[in-house]
Amino acid sequence: MFRPAARVVCLDAADRVLLLRWRDPSDGSVLWEPPGGGIELGETPLAAARRELAEETGLDPAAVRERAVPVERDVWWDGVHYAGVEHFFLARFDGDRPPLGRAGLLPDEQVNLQAHAWVGWAELGSLPERLEPPHLLEVLAGLAPDGPWRAA
Repeated sequence: MFRPAARVVCLDAADRVLLLRWRDPSDGSVLWEPPGGGIELGETPLAAARRELAEETGLDPAAVRERAVPVERDVWWDGVHYAGVEHFFLARFDGDRPPLGRAGLLPDEQVNLQAHAWVGWAELGSLPERLEPPHLLEVLAGLAPDGPWRAA
Protein backbone atom coordinates (compact mmCIF):
# COMPACT_ATOMS: atom_id res chain seq x y z
CA MET A 1 0.00 0.00 0.00
CA PHE A 2 1.25 3.49 -0.77
CA ARG A 3 0.36 6.35 1.55
CA PRO A 4 1.87 9.78 0.89
CA ALA A 5 3.70 10.77 4.06
CA ALA A 6 6.14 13.29 5.47
CA ARG A 7 8.60 13.06 8.36
CA VAL A 8 10.82 15.48 10.24
CA VAL A 9 14.38 14.78 11.32
CA CYS A 10 14.71 17.02 14.39
CA LEU A 11 18.10 18.07 15.74
CA ASP A 12 18.80 19.73 19.06
CA ALA A 13 21.72 22.06 19.79
CA ALA A 14 24.09 19.09 20.26
CA ASP A 15 22.99 17.49 16.94
CA ARG A 16 21.02 14.75 18.69
CA VAL A 17 18.20 13.28 16.60
CA LEU A 18 14.66 13.02 17.97
CA LEU A 19 13.20 9.53 17.63
CA LEU A 20 9.79 8.28 18.70
CA ARG A 21 9.39 4.71 19.99
CA TRP A 22 6.22 3.12 18.65
CA ARG A 23 4.65 -0.24 19.53
CA ASP A 24 2.86 -1.89 16.61
CA PRO A 25 -0.71 -2.60 17.76
CA SER A 26 -1.02 -5.75 15.64
CA ASP A 27 2.10 -7.68 16.64
CA GLY A 28 3.69 -5.74 19.52
CA SER A 29 6.95 -5.12 17.67
CA VAL A 30 8.76 -1.88 18.39
CA LEU A 31 10.34 0.65 16.10
CA TRP A 32 12.04 4.02 16.43
CA GLU A 33 11.42 6.68 13.78
CA PRO A 34 11.32 10.44 13.31
CA PRO A 35 8.00 12.21 13.85
CA GLY A 36 5.66 12.27 10.89
CA GLY A 37 2.75 10.67 9.17
CA GLY A 38 0.29 10.74 6.34
CA ILE A 39 -0.32 13.70 4.06
CA GLU A 40 -3.99 14.68 4.10
CA LEU A 41 -5.97 15.43 0.95
CA GLY A 42 -5.06 18.90 -0.35
CA GLU A 43 -2.10 19.23 2.02
CA THR A 44 1.46 19.83 0.86
CA PRO A 45 4.26 17.62 2.18
CA LEU A 46 5.71 20.61 4.08
CA ALA A 47 2.36 21.43 5.69
CA ALA A 48 1.92 17.77 6.65
CA ALA A 49 5.41 17.62 8.16
CA ARG A 50 4.73 20.73 10.24
CA ARG A 51 1.30 19.50 11.34
CA GLU A 52 2.59 16.05 12.28
CA LEU A 53 5.52 17.52 14.21
CA ALA A 54 3.19 19.72 16.25
CA GLU A 55 0.70 16.88 16.86
CA GLU A 56 3.23 14.23 17.83
CA THR A 57 5.72 16.32 19.78
CA GLY A 58 4.34 19.76 20.58
CA LEU A 59 7.52 21.25 19.06
CA ASP A 60 7.34 24.47 17.04
CA PRO A 61 6.33 23.56 13.47
CA ALA A 62 7.94 26.75 12.16
CA ALA A 63 11.33 25.11 12.75
CA VAL A 64 10.74 22.71 9.85
CA ARG A 65 12.80 23.83 6.88
CA GLU A 66 11.35 23.87 3.38
CA ARG A 67 13.80 21.55 1.62
CA ALA A 68 13.00 17.85 1.65
CA VAL A 69 14.74 14.71 0.50
CA PRO A 70 12.82 11.74 -0.89
CA VAL A 71 13.24 8.55 1.11
CA GLU A 72 12.18 5.12 -0.09
CA ARG A 73 10.23 3.41 2.69
CA ASP A 74 9.32 -0.25 3.05
CA VAL A 75 7.73 -0.93 6.41
CA TRP A 76 4.99 -3.04 7.97
CA TRP A 77 2.71 -1.30 10.46
CA ASP A 78 -0.47 -2.61 12.06
CA GLY A 79 -0.59 -5.52 9.63
CA VAL A 80 -0.28 -3.30 6.54
CA HIS A 81 2.73 -3.15 4.23
CA TYR A 82 3.63 0.45 3.34
CA ALA A 83 6.03 1.00 0.47
CA GLY A 84 6.87 4.13 -1.43
CA VAL A 85 8.62 7.45 -1.23
CA GLU A 86 8.15 9.75 1.77
CA HIS A 87 9.32 13.35 2.11
CA PHE A 88 11.83 13.91 4.93
CA PHE A 89 12.41 17.44 6.23
CA LEU A 90 14.89 18.91 8.72
CA ALA A 91 14.15 20.96 11.83
CA ARG A 92 16.74 22.44 14.19
CA PHE A 93 15.99 23.46 17.77
CA ASP A 94 17.96 25.57 20.20
CA GLY A 95 18.90 24.03 23.50
CA ASP A 96 19.54 20.48 24.58
CA ARG A 97 16.73 17.95 24.31
CA PRO A 98 13.74 20.30 24.01
CA PRO A 99 10.78 18.95 26.01
CA LEU A 100 7.94 17.32 24.12
CA GLY A 101 4.18 17.39 24.55
CA ARG A 102 1.60 14.68 23.86
CA ALA A 103 -1.55 16.81 23.67
CA GLY A 104 -1.93 16.50 19.89
CA LEU A 105 -1.82 12.71 19.76
CA LEU A 106 -4.85 10.73 18.66
CA PRO A 107 -6.18 8.14 21.17
CA ASP A 108 -4.46 5.19 19.43
CA GLU A 109 -1.23 7.19 19.22
CA GLN A 110 -1.46 7.93 22.97
CA VAL A 111 -1.40 4.16 23.53
CA ASN A 112 1.18 3.16 20.92
CA LEU A 113 3.73 5.97 21.34
CA GLN A 114 5.77 4.53 24.18
CA ALA A 115 8.71 6.90 24.47
CA HIS A 116 10.94 9.42 22.78
CA ALA A 117 14.68 9.96 22.87
CA TRP A 118 17.17 12.51 21.62
CA VAL A 119 19.80 10.13 20.21
CA GLY A 120 23.36 11.03 19.26
CA TRP A 121 23.79 10.73 15.50
CA ALA A 122 26.72 8.34 15.95
CA GLU A 123 24.45 5.99 17.94
CA LEU A 124 21.73 5.64 15.29
CA GLY A 125 23.19 2.36 14.06
CA SER A 126 23.35 0.77 17.50
CA LEU A 127 19.82 1.15 18.85
CA PRO A 128 18.61 -2.03 20.61
CA GLU A 129 15.41 -2.00 18.53
CA ARG A 130 14.53 -1.45 14.88
CA LEU A 131 15.21 1.97 13.35
CA GLU A 132 13.05 3.22 10.48
CA PRO A 133 14.27 3.99 8.02
CA PRO A 134 17.37 1.85 8.71
CA HIS A 135 19.56 4.27 6.74
CA LEU A 136 18.48 7.36 8.72
CA LEU A 137 22.07 8.57 9.00
CA GLU A 138 22.23 8.81 5.19
CA VAL A 139 18.94 10.73 5.21
CA LEU A 140 20.41 13.11 7.78
CA ALA A 141 23.50 13.61 5.63
CA GLY A 142 21.25 14.44 2.68
CA LEU A 143 19.31 17.01 4.70
CA ALA A 144 22.31 18.60 6.42
CA PRO A 145 25.47 17.76 4.44
CA ASP A 146 27.53 20.22 6.51
CA GLY A 147 26.95 18.35 9.79
CA PRO A 148 29.53 16.38 11.78
CA TRP A 149 28.16 13.13 10.30
CA ARG A 150 29.57 13.97 6.85
CA ALA A 151 32.82 12.11 7.64
CA ALA A 152 31.02 9.08 9.11
